Amino acid sequence: MLHIINKSPFENHTLDSCLRVALNEPGAALLLTEDAVYAASKGNVIESKIVDALGKVKVYALWPDIEARGMQDRVIEGIKMVDYGGFVDLVAEHSNCQSWL
Repeated sequence: MLHIINKSPFENHTLDSCLRVALNEPGAALLLTEDAVYAASKGNVIESKIVDALGKVKVYALWPDIEARGMQDRVIEGIKMVDYGGFVDLVAEHSNCQSWL
């Protein structure tokens, strides 16, 4: 399953809820979009959760959202960047998608 998050991890608990589910699903992937890309930034309180998740699920971030927030040089190693076409490819590759609100 592809889990899509668009909310900032500093304003709600969507990322935590998603990780509780996704980390128990073989082959799960997580896509950070919009304000959720703040979770992909080095040196924040969420970093350890993302680093731990990288050992169990594939983590992606939408590159245009990273760029829009000026985070190009602060992305946690191991997170894969995708453009809009890559977003579409991820949706097509996964049999199910869950958008976390």
